[in-house]
Amino acid sequence: MKKIFYVLFLAVLGALLASCNTSRDYESVPGDPLNARIYTLDNGLKVYLTVNPEKPRIQTYIAVRVGGKNDPAETTGLAHYFEHLMFKGTEEFGTQNYAQEKPMLDEIENLFEVYRKTTDEGERAALYKKIDSISYEASKLAIPNEYDKLMSAIGANGTNAYTGNDMTVYVEDIPSNEVENWAKIQADRFQHNVIRGFHTELETVYEEKNMSLTRDNRKVYEQIMAALFPNHPYGTQTVLGTQEHLKNPSITNIKNYYKEWYVPNNMAICMSGDFNPDEVIATIKQYFGGMQPNPNLPKLNFQPEPAIEQPIVKEVLGLEAANVALAWRFPGASSSDAELLELVGQILYNGKAGLIDLDINQQQKLLSAYAYPNMMSDYSMFMMNARPKQGQTLEEAKDILLAEVEKLKKGEFDESLIEATVNNYKRYMQSLMESNSSRADQFVDAFINGIEWKDKVASLDKMSKVTKQQIVDFANANFKDNYAVVYKREGKDPNEKKMSKPAITPIFMNRDTSSAFLREIQASQVKPIEPVFLDYAKDMGQTTAKSGIPVLYKQNTTNDLFTIMYVFDMGTSQDKVLGTAVQYLDYLGTSKMTPEQIKQEFYKLACDYFVSPGTERVFVGISGLSENMGKAMELFESLLADAQPAPEVLENMKADILKSRQNAKLNQSANFSRLTQYAQFGPNSPARNILSAKELQELKPEDLLSRTSELNNYAHKILYYGPMTMEEVVAVINDKHQVPEQLTPVPDNKCFVPQLTPTNKVLIAPYDAKQIYMASISNRGEKFNPSIYPVLSMYNEYFGGGMNAIVFQEMREARGLAYSAGAGLSQPGKLDKPYIFNTFIACQNDKMIDALAAFDEIINDMPESENAFKLAKDALLTRLRTQRITKSDILWNYLGAQDLGLTTDRRKELFEKAQTMTLEDVKKFQEEWIKGRTYTYCILGDEKELDLKGLQKYGPITRLTREEIFGY
Repeated sequence: MKKIFYVLFLAVLGALLASCNTSRDYESVPGDPLNARIYTLDNGLKVYLTVNPEKPRIQTYIAVRVGGKNDPAETTGLAHYFEHLMFKGTEEFGTQNYAQEKPMLDEIENLFEVYRKTTDEGERAALYKKIDSISYEASKLAIPNEYDKLMSAIGANGTNAYTGNDMTVYVEDIPSNEVENWAKIQADRFQHNVIRGFHTELETVYEEKNMSLTRDNRKVYEQIMAALFPNHPYGTQTVLGTQEHLKNPSITNIKNYYKEWYVPNNMAICMSGDFNPDEVIATIKQYFGGMQPNPNLPKLNFQPEPAIEQPIVKEVLGLEAANVALAWRFPGASSSDAELLELVGQILYNGKAGLIDLDINQQQKLLSAYAYPNMMSDYSMFMMNARPKQGQTLEEAKDILLAEVEKLKKGEFDESLIEATVNNYKRYMQSLMESNSSRADQFVDAFINGIEWKDKVASLDKMSKVTKQQIVDFANANFKDNYAVVYKREGKDPNEKKMSKPAITPIFMNRDTSSAFLREIQASQVKPIEPVFLDYAKDMGQTTAKSGIPVLYKQNTTNDLFTIMYVFDMGTSQDKVLGTAVQYLDYLGTSKMTPEQIKQEFYKLACDYFVSPGTERVFVGISGLSENMGKAMELFESLLADAQPAPEVLENMKADILKSRQNAKLNQSANFSRLTQYAQFGPNSPARNILSAKELQELKPEDLLSRTSELNNYAHKILYYGPMTMEEVVAVINDKHQVPEQLTPVPDNKCFVPQLTPTNKVLIAPYDAKQIYMASISNRGEKFNPSIYPVLSMYNEYFGGGMNAIVFQEMREARGLAYSAGAGLSQPGKLDKPYIFNTFIACQNDKMIDALAAFDEIINDMPESENAFKLAKDALLTRLRTQRITKSDILWNYLGAQDLGLTTDRRKELFEKAQTMTLEDVKKFQEEWIKGRTYTYCILGDEKELDLKGLQKYGPITRLTREEIFGY
C-alpha cells in the first residue's frame, strides 16, 4: 500500500513539476524592474513580455532584425519600401478574390522587371502606362487599407512602422481583450503578405524621399556615415535609398527579401501592458508557432573598417542654417564598453551640467552645441554638433567642440559629476517604467542589438561602478584625430533632382467591400471592457496653499518622481518681453551662487526646472526625485527672486537671438508655421508679437529681471503630481514658495483674434524646395458649442482620423499624391476661440493642383460608406472604452475642462451618444458645418515651379515675403 502511495506521489509530483516547467519556459532576471519574461519558441521567435496593469491596453512591437543595411546594393531603399507594403494585405484580406487578382499582380511584377532595365524614356513611359492600366484593373478586386480597417475593428491605436539601418519594427497599441484577434491578423500578414497597390505606394515612398531632400540634418548624417563606414552598408547606402532605385524598383527582389528575412528566428514580439503572460504566450504560440524558420539566415558580410589616422572632412550644402558635425566610430551597442560610451556622452552633454552645457552653452561660446552616442548593432558613433554665432566660422565652432573633448581626456571635470550622472540616469529609467511604449521599446533595443536582457538590467549597476580614471583612459584611447567632420554650409544643393510626377489613374477604393477575414474579426466575441470616465471630485484633490493659491493634487503611487507646476494665466500676449526675460534667467546666478553652481546643484539633486512662457499662459515647472523636492524648490525660488544682472551675458544673448531669428528664416517648417499663422491671424499674429531688433537692443538687465522676480507676485495655481500626501505638499509650498500675502491679478489678455475667411484667397510664400507644403484654413467665427462635440468628434474620426479615414485613403492610397495629408475641424480650447477647419498636405510641386482639386472634392462631396462609418464608430467607442486618463494627465484634463466652462468629463457624453450615431448624422453635420466653406490657401514653395494659372481658380493670389510672415 505504501509502495502504491509512493508511486502515486511521484506521479503527482512529476505532473506538478512538468506543469511548472511548462509555465516557466522563459528567462527572467533577478532585480529586473520590468519583471520581464523572455520566451524563445521552437521556431526561434523571441517573445518579450512585461505586465503593466495601469490601463486595459497593450503596446505591441513586432521587430524584425533587418533594415537598410540589408538592402541589395542594386535596389536600395527596399527594406523601407517593404515596410510600407506590409500594410497592403494578404491572400485573406485586402482582396475580394485573390485567385482572380493574382495573375494581374504577377503581370505587374514582370512589367516592373522590364521597366527597371529599360533606359529609353519613350519605352519606359509606355511600360508605366501599361503598369498603371493593369494596376487600375487589379484595384477593382483589391480592398485598400483593409489592414487599417482590421486594426480599427479591434480598437488599435498608433498603427505605424519604422525602418532603420538595423531593424524594421511594426507598432500597434491594442485593447487588452483583443490579443487573439491581433495575433491572428499579425500572423497572417507576417506569413502571407501580398504586394498590391504597388505603384501608388511607390509614389508615397518617393514623397518621403522628397521630404528628406530639404532636411539638411539627414544629409549631414548620411555623410557622417559614409565617412566612418566606407566598407559597411551603414555608409555605402541609405535607408531611404537613391532616387534612381526608388523609381526603378523590383517586386521580385522585394519578395525574395521577404521570404529570406521575415522569418521567426529573425523576429521578436515585444509587449507591455495589462495581460496574463501565460495566456498571451499560449496565444502567440498558437498563431506564430507554425511559422517556418530560415536555417540559412544570411550573415551580413563586410570588410572591417580601416583605421582613421586623420580627420575625414566633408561638406554639405543646403537651405537651412549652417552647422558643423563631428563623429567618432565605436563598436556596436552590445560591446563591453557600451555603458562607458553612454556615460562619456552624459559627462560631455546632459542638457544641464555637462562640460558642453557649462563650458559652451552657459558661457555663450556658440549659438548651440550638443553631443550624444548613437548606438547601432554592428558599430556605434559618438556625435557632436554645433551652430556658430554671428560672425563665427564652422571651423571655429569645431575647435570649440574639440576643446571640450580635450578637457575630458585631461580629466578636467569633477568626479561628483559621475555620481550625479548615474543618479539622473536612474531617474530617467524610473520615468521609462511609466510608459508601455518605453518599456516595450527597451525589448526592441535589446533584441535588435543582440544584447542579453541580463546585461540590459545590469547596465545601470555597471555604470555606477565606473571610475573617473576609466573615463579618462577611455577618452584618451578613443577620441583622437580619428573623426569625421561635416561642414553643413548654406547654399543650393546641386545634387537635388527634380522628378516629374507619373500619370496615375486613381485606384478603386471599394469602401463598402470587405473580406471574409475582416467580417470574421468583426463578428468575434470578446469580453467587453467598460469605460472609466473621470470624476474630478474623486480622482484628484483640491486644496489651498498660502496666499489663497489653489492647488490641484494627484498622488504618484508608481515611483519616487514628482512634478510641481506653477500656472499663470498670462503670457507673451500681455508682455512680449516675457519670453526674453525667461531666456535671460537661464544664464544667471544669484548673490550666493554662480550660474554654473546652480546648474550643478540641480543635477546633483537629480532635479530640474523650466519656465515656459506661452501666448496666454506661463508654466513654471520643477521635477525630479521627490526626496529632493524641497531643496529644488528652494534653489529655484532663490534664482527667481535673487537673479543677479549680467550685462555682458545680455549683450551676447541679444546677438544670439538675432542670429537664431536669421536661422529660422532658412527652415522650411518654421516658414510654413509662420505662413499658416499669418493666414489665420493676418499681420497682427501671436507669432509676430516679438521684440523688434531695435526694442531688443534697447533692453537693459533690469527690464528683464523685473519680469522674473515679480512673476510669483501674480495670481496663479499650482499643480502637483508626486508621492507626497496633500498635506505634505501644502506644507512644502507654504515653506518654500515665495509669494506675497496678497497676489496681484493677472493683466488683461491682449487678444489676437483669428481672421474670418469670407472669401477664398491664396497666399504664397517663397521656399526653394522640391516639395511644397500646402494648407487651407477656414474660420466662420463659430464659438464653442458643447452640444456638437459628439458628432464633431465622429466626423473627424470618419473623415480625417487616421489611415482608414477618407483623407488618407483618397490623398495617399488612391491617388499617390502625398506622404502625409490631414484635415479636420479643430475644436476651440477656450470659450472665446473659434472652430477652424484645417487641411494639410506636402507633395511635389507638380502635384499641387491635383491635390487641391482632390481636397476640394472630398471636403465638399464627402464620400459616404456605411462600412467605413461603422469602422470609425467602433474604433472611437473602443478607444473610449479602453482609454484611461491617469497620473498628472488628470490635472491637465481638469484644467482644460475649466477653460471651456465644463465641470465633468465630456468623454462620457461622447461615449453615450456615439453608440446611436449614424452616417446620416455625420453627413448632416458635414453639410451644415463643412460644405461650401471659403478658405485661405497657404502655399510654401518656389513660385517658378508652381502652376499659378491653376492656382488663380482658387482665389486671388497674394505674395508674401519672409519678412512679412516672420515680422522681422
